[in-house]
Amino acid sequence: MPPALELLMQRHSIPSRQLGEPAPQGAELHTLLEAAVRVPDHGKLVPFRLIELRGEAKLAFGEQLATIAARNPALSESKREKERTRYAFAPLVLVVVARLTAGSKVPPIEQEIAAGCVAYNLLLGAHALGYGAQWLTGWAAYDEEVAAILRLAGNERVIGFVHIGTPQIDVPDRERPAVEEVFSTWTP
Repeated sequence: MPPALELLMQRHSIPSRQLGEPAPQGAELHTLLEAAVRVPDHGKLVPFRLIELRGEAKLAFGEQLATIAARNPALSESKREKERTRYAFAPLVLVVVARLTAGSKVPPIEQEIAAGCVAYNLLLGAHALGYGAQWLTGWAAYDEEVAAILRLAGNERVIGFVHIGTPQIDVPDRERPAVEEVFSTWTP
């Protein structure tokens, strides 16, 4: 099996709470980002951008999300704590943002898919470099106050938060669908 295909067959998510130091930085991070942005991009719109959360900034972001979440009076103390610490584990979180060009011949869904491909390339690239990663969304990806904290423009939205670091435990792969269950041949 070619190495690239073998990489695809081995990739699986590592829960963000099981990711620790180190994470890519410097030239290694730059290489990962260069690989991540090599995605199909109809119209060459570059309908994506990335925001790095690391160190104290990452923890402050988590604190701000916990404050927003706490406005829900039904939120339990344990869930509030989970929100506060959500970004405390993986040493690097990359926010993948879709940046949509209105009026383009490229439909918005294709622009969002291009940004989604960036997120997936981050997962593949992290795995190829020997790191673990997990792509998460949750309520924060869709919240207007969170968008404001991230300084997103009106044409931008979060596609996901990609947590990257070194796996702290061996995580078994999950069961995948059988190809026969998801593949068919169309006939006229």
